[in-house]
This record gives sequence, C-alpha cells and structure tokens, in this order.
Amino acid sequence: MKMGSSIPLWIIALLAALCLIVLGWTTFGFTLPFEHETGQAVLDTYFSGYDEAAVFHMQTLLDQNETASRILRAMYFGPELIFPALLTALLFLIFLRLGPIDTWRGRQAPRLLGRMTYILPFIYGFADYAENVSSLFAFSDSGAAALAAQILPWMTKLKFASLAICAILIVRGAILRQTHQD
Repeated sequence: MKMGSSIPLWIIALLAALCLIVLGWTTFGFTLPFEHETGQAVLDTYFSGYDEAAVFHMQTLLDQNETASRILRAMYFGPELIFPALLTALLFLIFLRLGPIDTWRGRQAPRLLGRMTYILPFIYGFADYAENVSSLFAFSDSGAAALAAQILPWMTKLKFASLAICAILIVRGAILRQTHQD
C-alpha cells in the first residue's frame, strides 16, 4: 500500500457523519432515557471500565425496572447493531488513507507490525459486538448470565483500549503525514 491510499475523502466524511448520526440516536434515543428512568448510566458509557459488582448491580436494577430493561434491549437491537460496523469501517479506511505504518514512523518498520496495525479497527469491532452480546446475556435469565457478567467488563476494556490506540495512531499518522508534505 502506498502512502495516501486512493480512498476518497468524501467516503470517510460520509462514514464519519453516519457514525455521528447513529451515536446521536443511541445517546438521545436510549442512553439519556435510560439514565432518566434509572438515575444510572448505561455500562457501555463507563470509559474507565467497571467490575462484576457493577454488572451485578445493573442486573438487579434491570430485574426491578421493566422499562429500563426494554430500553437497554432496544438499544442493543437498534443502533448498537449498526454503530460498531460503521466505526470499524471508518477507522480502517482512515488507516488506509494515511498509509502503512512505515510511512507514519518516517523509517522502515517491520513488515508484520505494519500489517498488524490494520487489524486494530477490527479488534475494536469484535470487542464492541462481544460487549453487546455479553450484555444481552448478562442482563437476561439465561444460564450463561454468570459467564457473560464475567466477560462483559473485559470486553468493554478491550473495546476502549483498541479505540484509544486507533485514535493515537491516527493522530500521530496525520501529524507525521502533514510534516512530510511540508
């Protein structure tokens, strides 16, 4: 891949706009109503992570509040089916547009490292979907609820860690690309 792939900027802008629209749908259609109904935030919004005790607390809360449970389930079967795929595609296309890792660092990087960088957006997507599925199981009467409650905090941490690494690499790549053009 050459530096500055031929991905048109308008496609990246369109994906970014779609991500913002779906994020707004999630926030105003589900997250805020959930907080209004329960007085608590949805676990997906805990950037610093949470533990099994928070999952257990949420299970208890949802068992006592049917409206909140319906809001959360609708969120996972609505915008949360779309958003991870959109954001994964956006991150991947930005990586393609910036070019391979060796051009970002200004010197030759190991070939495997350059290729692995393109996997990061897909790790984010996998973790986000795994978090959503874990949430559905953890907050249900399923026999897998206990296992899902254990997995859920780790999937949230993996999701935000991979997203943070992607953001750092994108900002760094954009800065280095701009300095190479000047």
